[in-house]
Amino acid sequence: MDAPSTATSLSPHGQGGLLGAMRHHLFSSQAKSPSLATRHDHYLSLALAVRDRLLQNWVDTAETYTRAHVRTATYLSAEYLLGPHLENNLVNLGIHAEAQEACRALGLSLEELIAEEPEPGLGNGGLGRLAACFQESMATLEIPAIGYGIRYEFGIFRQQIGPDGQQESTDPWLARGNPWEVIRPEWSYPVEIGGHTVIGVAHDTPILGCGVHTANTLRLWSAQAPDAFDFASFNAGDYTRAVLQKVQSETLSKVLYPNDEMEQGKRLRLSQQIFFVSCSLQDMFRILKGQGMAPTEFHRKFAVQLNDTHPAIAVAELMRLLIDQHGVDWDTAWSITTAAISYTNHTLLPEALEAWGLELFGQLLPRQLEIIYEINARFLRLVRIRYPGQPELLERLSLIQEGGHQRKVRMAHLAVVGSHQVNGVAELHSKLLVENVFHDFAALWPDRFTNVTNGVTPRRWLAVANPGLAALLDESIGTTWRRNLDQLRGLEPLAHDGAFLARWQEVREQSKQRLAATIRQDTDVLVDPASLFDVQVKRIHEYKRQHLAALQIVERYLRLRNGEDLPPRTVIFGGKAAPGYHMAKLIIRLIVGIAGIVNIDPAMRGRLRVVFLPNFSVKLGQRIYPAVDLSEQISTAGMEASGTGNMKMALNGALTIGTLDGANIEIRERVGEDNFFLFGHTADQLAELNRNGYHPLPWLENDPIAKEAIDLIGSGHFSEGDRDLFHPLLANLCRHDPFRVMADIGDYRRAQNAVDEAWRDPQRWSTMSALNTARCGFFSSDRSIQDYAERIWKVTPVPVQAGQVLTSPTG
Repeated sequence: MDAPSTATSLSPHGQGGLLGAMRHHLFSSQAKSPSLATRHDHYLSLALAVRDRLLQNWVDTAETYTRAHVRTATYLSAEYLLGPHLENNLVNLGIHAEAQEACRALGLSLEELIAEEPEPGLGNGGLGRLAACFQESMATLEIPAIGYGIRYEFGIFRQQIGPDGQQESTDPWLARGNPWEVIRPEWSYPVEIGGHTVIGVAHDTPILGCGVHTANTLRLWSAQAPDAFDFASFNAGDYTRAVLQKVQSETLSKVLYPNDEMEQGKRLRLSQQIFFVSCSLQDMFRILKGQGMAPTEFHRKFAVQLNDTHPAIAVAELMRLLIDQHGVDWDTAWSITTAAISYTNHTLLPEALEAWGLELFGQLLPRQLEIIYEINARFLRLVRIRYPGQPELLERLSLIQEGGHQRKVRMAHLAVVGSHQVNGVAELHSKLLVENVFHDFAALWPDRFTNVTNGVTPRRWLAVANPGLAALLDESIGTTWRRNLDQLRGLEPLAHDGAFLARWQEVREQSKQRLAATIRQDTDVLVDPASLFDVQVKRIHEYKRQHLAALQIVERYLRLRNGEDLPPRTVIFGGKAAPGYHMAKLIIRLIVGIAGIVNIDPAMRGRLRVVFLPNFSVKLGQRIYPAVDLSEQISTAGMEASGTGNMKMALNGALTIGTLDGANIEIRERVGEDNFFLFGHTADQLAELNRNGYHPLPWLENDPIAKEAIDLIGSGHFSEGDRDLFHPLLANLCRHDPFRVMADIGDYRRAQNAVDEAWRDPQRWSTMSALNTARCGFFSSDRSIQDYAERIWKVTPVPVQAGQVLTSPTG
């Protein structure tokens, strides 16, 4: 399982190895004796011992980059769903076995210490997890890079699932400290927001590459007041005012994604965006100055990637810093800005393309708004010259949205105009961006738009998450797949070998047994590991169509009650709904209601189980993905930008049931049509349906099976007789159906029947499973990062040699 070790003899804990380092930290860092130490103390002693191994790599990397004045990719993201650090670092350092031995010598369980680590609450879903995969891949490929974001004190939220569905509570992931970060108070920057100044303080985490000496930096900003304590107010007896500014300032980095339905939430979210973007850009100028480079060389030193529209304010803020702080003229500043910045779009949904009301924007960021007005004026002048006499085109392209009840700043438009490259994250997504969302921009600048299909890191999502499969791969095709996922192709000749498939199935059964134990622990539901594990885990949203899967369960329930012979199935859901998204929360409530009936019905015993696993996370994902038999990727075609959960499941041997949406298309092309269960209308077919005037009722009236399922839900069968509970959801499906559930439900049923047929033949299913893994090498985040580095950033790898800086106490 271990990759080649990159640890160096210069480590201050080289003597005694990891075991000696753990004993050292238990005493010197935790001030504990072994007899008084808690499990968390032992976790911290191991984490700090591993971090010591990282520090040499980290310092050497920084020294190499500084000496060489390397061009650096800087990744700006509001989210980083990192997952726990410990096991990933053990694997990438190649010391997992050494850690097991050290724990064994101390009478400890490595698995229990790994489980002790809290998950960094810095992300919500796919966007943040992608950012984390990219950071690890950049280090593995030796790409000079810095990730920038916010050090949220409280994460997205903790989710509990009860009879009434989702309940939220705070996620205090930092309550017991974070051994992986280093605070850098010397790197602090002022940001003016709404007439008040906030200070951003850097907190750095090393991101280690696999099998190399490179450790890049993830730099997260924590907000502080310029003066933590107003002594004059305190002295005058106004104790509340004495700490008010501190409390208000630190709110900026308190929580990820405040509910922005209210004005206060909008104000906080926009403030968060300018806060981390301005701190990050100011930090880049500090690095530039430290290397003796002029401000006008910014674009030669840095390739700035905007991860969706959250950091799009960087266009205006970089212009402000260049013009106001560094005295650069407008035209030069604009050429620097557009040469440095590129933008990744992650959504086709109009409501997800951020737009901020001008009044709010002007209150918080008056100077940046002035700059946006000037950018817009110059841009629209160019459009008028190119397309005279087309006022409608000017209105569509303008950075300022004029219609509706208030004028707004369109952040996606700002990102497109201020970037030299704009990319989608799957072939279909990028095509639809050009044809629909940014059609007018693409006509103006056709060469500005490109595609970079997303990927996932094989270290986290195979080596760490699925050690049994990793060991089988090592034995069957060698260990190089960790850094070159295309090596999985070596499995193809084995996919029809009976002896290999028997071992393949054994590994999968072990993963399913582990997940079954987790389900029992977290939900008290007993599931059969021999049943088909049908899984949909992702953010809860109508376009992802968890309600389509729920309707299929009700149909299956009715078919089983009517005596139909169907293979045993366990249907597993997970994911969070935004606290203010009432329809998504109602979908969770429906799934919980269905589970409550199905799981107690004696007629379903051994035939059907339904589970909603609470608080979906990277940690839980590592347990789920290796155990998936059927991956549900059933979004409305043309709605999902990419999806990376589909890649993680297929990489671990799951078969996909899905529409031609997002990365499903590319997965199907690579794994083969015979190893993918396709259903549903295509994006083009849905567009034609919409042009002809779609209405769901005719579809429903011609589908008695779906109608019976909807009637059963409406009768209160899954809501303790309450006929009104699910009325908003059913009314939306039957009257409007914005995500075309009724149009696809019949074909979804056909595809599910094909799944049942394939599952009845274990040999056939195992072959299909092995081929999915064998053909998923393309979906590595290493390949994605290579695409960005070569085609967009123009950043080349810089190998880091050990021993750039001597840190040994005896050195």
